[in-house]
Amino acid sequence: MDTHILHLDLDTFFVSVERLLQPALKGLPVIIGGEVTSSRGVVSACSYEARAFGVHSAMPIVMARRLCPQGIYLRGSHDKYGYYSELVTEVIADHSPLFEKASVDEFYIDLTGMDRFHGCFRWSHELRQRIIKESGLPVSFGLSGNKTVAKIATDACKPDGELHVPAAEARAFLSPRPVEHLPGVGPETRRTLNDLGIYSIGQLQNIPLQHLLRGFGATGRALWQKSQGLDNSPVVPYREEKSISHETTFGEDSIDQVMLESTLANMAAQLAFELRRMRKLTACVTVKLRYSDFDTHTRQQHIPYSANEQELTVYVRNLFRALFSRRVRVRLVGVRFSRLVSGNPQAALFTDTHESVHLMQAMDAVRTRFGKAAICWGNAFVNREAKKDISEIVG
Repeated sequence: MDTHILHLDLDTFFVSVERLLQPALKGLPVIIGGEVTSSRGVVSACSYEARAFGVHSAMPIVMARRLCPQGIYLRGSHDKYGYYSELVTEVIADHSPLFEKASVDEFYIDLTGMDRFHGCFRWSHELRQRIIKESGLPVSFGLSGNKTVAKIATDACKPDGELHVPAAEARAFLSPRPVEHLPGVGPETRRTLNDLGIYSIGQLQNIPLQHLLRGFGATGRALWQKSQGLDNSPVVPYREEKSISHETTFGEDSIDQVMLESTLANMAAQLAFELRRMRKLTACVTVKLRYSDFDTHTRQQHIPYSANEQELTVYVRNLFRALFSRRVRVRLVGVRFSRLVSGNPQAALFTDTHESVHLMQAMDAVRTRFGKAAICWGNAFVNREAKKDISEIVG
């Protein structure tokens, strides 16, 4: 049976939400970030009109202002974007047989088998119209035989477009496109391929697989397969995680407040890294204390959606200080992040500076390579006498 995969993408999602709420912004160059009035902020999203001036996401706000001084600069709002993301998710869930929420504004739907009863393209068109009608937001879709080609088809028909690429035409469709259009080809891989004289997907298609394996290892096989329009990755059924948590039981009960705070701060940093890795944001922080007499207490705080470990660490410290009222030795401490929603890592950068973004990215790269406990802030060293760690993701 032929597979049919639909990829849906909400066009310039953050900007579209702002324009829905403020129609006067339509047609104007809109730039969204955190500290938009500061010279140290970062662009989180921008409209097509702003992109025409060379503005792009992750660019320092100060550079964006030089390129587009006439732009409308807005501070992002996780609450607004989370609300509209959930609204669209509900529309898709009500009508789709099997769907995956890849990010706050991106979805995959497996339509395999539906072509026998209802044309897949017609069904996709009708779903898109429902989303537009019920949310008021623009959306584009690509339909093809797998996730890779469907996503590239969506990118090709933006903004506000629809494109069907039959599986038999996938290789020819991909051939003229820049190699960086392949999912997973970032700036470093693109530069390496360009240095080898490979600029288009078509050129990559004609490189023998053995050569790519020698040059890139397992990554070379993935590159070759995607360039041929091959991708067996399944649509993962949507299931929103409710919380992630981390607990530590100490080898010796302690009343050392500095050590307890440092342990909790390190937990918060590791969990924040997990959020970014999973492309999640949290809106509720909980701290747990169990004393030596097994008396257990928790305290929580609802917060703006975030995956910023410095922000989350502050919430954790404040909750601990409000909770630690007994002069009794502590046996266990824990941190839980709940009310999770899907969100691109950039969606968590509204309050970050350009410098802090690069620092966080560098720390994440170290954790990805050497483990999430490989690096931490100077004030968050783990107590080496902790005897037991319990980390869990609760579905």
